[in-house]
This record gives sequence, structure tokens and C-alpha cells, in this order.
Amino acid sequence: MKKWLFLCIVLLVIAFKIYQKEMLPAKNPAIIEHAAEISASGEDTITIRIDKKQIHKGNLILVNKDYPVHTKGVANDIIELSRHDELTQGFELLDRSIELSRKVTERFSELTAAAAEDGVDNFRISSGYRNQEEQGKLYREKGADYALPAGYSEHNTGLSLDIGSSRGEIKDSPEGKWLRANAWDYGFILRYPEDKTNITGIKYEAWHFRYVGLPHSLVMKEKNMVLEEYLADLKQRKRLGITVADRKYLMLYVPASQLGSVQVPAGHPYTVSGNNSDGVIVTVELSKWSTT
Repeated sequence: MKKWLFLCIVLLVIAFKIYQKEMLPAKNPAIIEHAAEISASGEDTITIRIDKKQIHKGNLILVNKDYPVHTKGVANDIIELSRHDELTQGFELLDRSIELSRKVTERFSELTAAAAEDGVDNFRISSGYRNQEEQGKLYREKGADYALPAGYSEHNTGLSLDIGSSRGEIKDSPEGKWLRANAWDYGFILRYPEDKTNITGIKYEAWHFRYVGLPHSLVMKEKNMVLEEYLADLKQRKRLGITVADRKYLMLYVPASQLGSVQVPAGHPYTVSGNNSDGVIVTVELSKWSTT
């Protein structure tokens, strides 16, 4: 019986290692930008129709003083973390009532597992999802210097979390240093960096991380962009191709007026996220490039 239990544990560890290798990029992968007009080589396109409601939901929605969270923008998989021990093995919870998107929690669990392999294992989540009532109460109690009005905080989406360390202030802790170097590899961004306060309108918050997903987090790191800059860049370019390690992506900005007929390469997985303003970003994972 013990032999079988040991064998099962070994197989689970091997499976997780394979998952990390296949599904996640190597640390600090090289990013190659394709400036030419690009498409999937030798393949047909399909037409998809995107509901205008999509503009206000997805991993890339911009939430700030100008763009509040819409009802559709709240993640639909919010969970109470203390009820899911299987997802919280790699970090502590400051409060057992903390909630967060399940998908974001899964990605954060992968992040903390990777950090533990580097000897960094004292992560703590101090805040996650807040509903409108909770955000309004926080704003009334703490004021504008500490909190944003209800509906204008990323915490109202379920995609953001405040990360601490049981070793001390996150900024100077091993956890904080590891996050600044590696969080991007798992789809997370430091949302309010010290050198971008004039753009975000928010003072430096070393603890506040936002999930935007891959490959967007890696491109933002490479270009030293915050979310406001990245979305503006995609909108200006309309079409961007990149290679990250051995994975190739095509990103398309589609304005609201064109959502009824969007051409994407056939036979490739794609995701759609709104920018919470005037359009959506379609992200297609391709197998190869061609120039047209």
C-alpha cells in the first residue's frame, strides 16, 4: 500500500513538471516582434462575431478613475480561498474571508510553487476581490489617499490581489524581489510601478498585482509598459505578432464598430478580452508565421 502511495506521489510530481514545461514559458523568455503584416501560414480564416458586451469583460479590461468596472467585468469564478485548501498550499491568507477568481488563484498557486523551488516560500495574500459594498465602505473609512471609490478599483474585478510576505514588507522581502523578476512569466503584472505614477494616477504599490494572462504580461515587461500604455499601443497598431520562446501569437485590436465580423486564422485557439472602453483584443496562438 505504501509503495503504491509513493508511486502515485512520484507520478503527480512528474505530471506537474511536464505541465510546467509544456504550458508555461521558461523564465525570462526571449520575445521577438514581427513587424510585417502576418497571418497563419497556408491556412484559412474564419469569421467570428463578438458580442459588444465583451468590451467590458476579460483579462485585459482597464479599470481606473476614468473606466469603472461594469457588471460583466467581474470574474464569474469568484471563490472564498479558505474553502479551497488544494489551491492555497503555497501561501498564507491574512483573512479567511478573502475571495479571488479561481483561475487567478490557480495561476498564483503555480507561481508560488515555482518560487518555492528557488527557496522563496513566505507569500501571503492580504486582499483579493471586493464587491461594490466592501469597496465603498473602505473608501469611506480610509479616504481617497488609501482607497478608490466603489467600482473604480481593480479589486472589484476579482483579477487583482495584494501580495505580502511573512518576512516583512513585500518591497524589500525575497518574495517581493522574486515577484518583480518573475511574476510576468505567470501572467501577472506589477500594476502600479514606481516610475509610472504619472500614467496610472496611483502611487507606487509594491504589493498590488494584476492578472492579465500570457503573453500580454511578458510583452508588457519587455516594453516596460503599464496596462494603460499597452492597450493604447495595441489600439494604435491594430495587429501585432510576437514569438515568445517557441510560441507564436497574433494580437488583434477590434473596434466596437467591427465586432460583427472579425477574421481570425482557422484552427487555432484564441481568447477575447475587452479593453473596457471602445473595443476588444483577440489573441490567437499560432503554429507558424507567413508574411502577406
